[in-house]
Amino acid sequence: MDQHWEDRVTAAWASFDDYPEERAAEFRALIDALVAELPEGSPLGPFEQACAWDSTGHSDRAVPLYREALARGLSGYKARRAKIQMSSSLRNVGRAEEGVALLTPELDAPSDELDDAVRATLALCLSSLGRDREGLALALGALAPHLPRYQRSMANYARALTEPQPQEA
Repeated sequence: MDQHWEDRVTAAWASFDDYPEERAAEFRALIDALVAELPEGSPLGPFEQACAWDSTGHSDRAVPLYREALARGLSGYKARRAKIQMSSSLRNVGRAEEGVALLTPELDAPSDELDDAVRATLALCLSSLGRDREGLALALGALAPHLPRYQRSMANYARALTEPQPQEA
């Protein structure tokens, strides 16, 4: 879509906090109006609608829309966002295993500013499955580079959480 449309979507999202919970439907209607301007079959439509449903507390409504956006060919940065957000939504509706399956390949994707969000969301999905040590390792690994000190120690601790422990004789 053109930059003017993208700018209006960005402005709509910038106004999100102006819509308290009791006005959530108004915000979704604003997004729907923008989506109505898109060409038939655009992956941006279901993506933006999924984000709106998700952000207004309806993970169950968001998941199928994220899937549709990806199936329609959503790519690049927005596709990665869709995978992160859908994994979080899947976790919220009790399907954390699907979230793990969706996000695990993203650990090997080209690095970008969403790397830590991938790890944080994957950590939450793992924790929901009772795999807390793996989740903590991901969270510590994501946090370590941002610390003013102790980066190496925290990265080592993160690795140690998931490495096999030596057996004592």
